[in-house]
Amino acid sequence: RLCSSEGLQRGRGRCDGVDIASAAMKIKVHELRSKNKQDLLKQLDEMKSELASLRVAKVTGGAASKLSKIKIVRKSIARVLTVINQKKKETLRQFYKEKGDAYLPLDLRKKQTRAIRRALTKKEKSIKTLKQQKKDKHFPQRKFAV
Repeated sequence: RLCSSEGLQRGRGRCDGVDIASAAMKIKVHELRSKNKQDLLKQLDEMKSELASLRVAKVTGGAASKLSKIKIVRKSIARVLTVINQKKKETLRQFYKEKGDAYLPLDLRKKQTRAIRRALTKKEKSIKTLKQQKKDKHFPQRKFAV
């Protein structure tokens, strides 16, 4: 049962005991993850066309239930796009896994902080100059008997 506009104007987001969010179909992410890319793209196109029709209804003065559905459809589109991007990134991670860290694209590398990314690696820290190597060799640490 759809709500009248006066029930919404009271500011409750509910009318006659029916939650508006449950009236419009909300998409679950775990259901999206099980679908393949073609199904996700198809669902995305359907949602975008539904959003367009809801926006037309908003301009023409449609029912309050349609106006409240706009937010739910927008969030659902965002969920689908998020799942698509996550799947794309995961396939890229699998592809670059064999190639090593040197060839990993920047967006797949660890984020960390700017300072940590620019800091010397353990190997770079341990390297000694030729002068320091000679100095260590010719003047070793003195041993004292205690």
